[in-house]
Amino acid sequence: MSYVLAIHGGAGTIKAGGDEAPFHAVLQAALAAGEAILKSGGSAQAAVVAAAMALEDCPLFNAGHGAVFTSAEEHELDAALMDGVTLRAGAVATVRRVKNPILAAQAVLEEGRCVLLGGEAADEFAEQAGLQIVANDYFSTALRRTQLTAVQAAHPQGVALDHSAPTRFGTIGAVALDLHGNLAAATSTGGMTNKRPGRIGDSPLIGSGTYANNASCAVSATGTGEHFIRACVAFDVHARIHYGQATTADAAHAAIHQSLRSVGGEGGIIVVGRDGTVAMPFNSIGMYRGVVRQGHGAQTHIF
Repeated sequence: MSYVLAIHGGAGTIKAGGDEAPFHAVLQAALAAGEAILKSGGSAQAAVVAAAMALEDCPLFNAGHGAVFTSAEEHELDAALMDGVTLRAGAVATVRRVKNPILAAQAVLEEGRCVLLGGEAADEFAEQAGLQIVANDYFSTALRRTQLTAVQAAHPQGVALDHSAPTRFGTIGAVALDLHGNLAAATSTGGMTNKRPGRIGDSPLIGSGTYANNASCAVSATGTGEHFIRACVAFDVHARIHYGQATTADAAHAAIHQSLRSVGGEGGIIVVGRDGTVAMPFNSIGMYRGVVRQGHGAQTHIF
């Protein structure tokens, strides 16, 4: 069995001709962080957490530092992690003080008492677990403040998915297959600019934005969250492979271009199959993404 790691940093209406180098550099760094674990025989779960943390720490993406603002001018973050071996999962929603929400999701998975923990209780749980706690303004950047101001000026009750002009869906995620043949998926997001406080998207919902099962694949999604929830996109990919015997590529394509599109959704997914095949379809103009395989150099793409 050879290892493979795929990541994404969001999808949407990404304008060509801008300075793309910083995005490629961060994607390459995230792939390197995850690959270092896989190369040494580490688990897929550890690899996707490492890759997700690298993206959470970068203000270019809408997760962790650099997350978008709610309508209350604060930050609420969601994250999920699923292990394909045991089907154990952990997720947090609307956390406000955990530096790396993906670590909080991992702590929920490891404790095993529940799958999804939200709000202040999730922050308190993360603090008790020894995770790094920060002030809510740690997540703030000038760019996100400007985006919030622009959205509120145009539509006080409206929302924007990461960037309003151009529109980007800034969820980040990682999926991996390790040398032991095990799969894992991780997803993390700051949600939508000017979102209603308390709003929860697809990212922390197992089967919608995140899913991993050694019987089929590992999936992480990015896009219009409510539509991914309605279409159960991540589980849809699994079902097409596991029950319908579809290939990774065919299952992923159908989930995005049929299931998601049928409910009016936009975005993309990254998928690693149990056989190591990779699919990264999207129905938006672009999607920040990358992949690295054992014995091959890392590749990153936007369009």
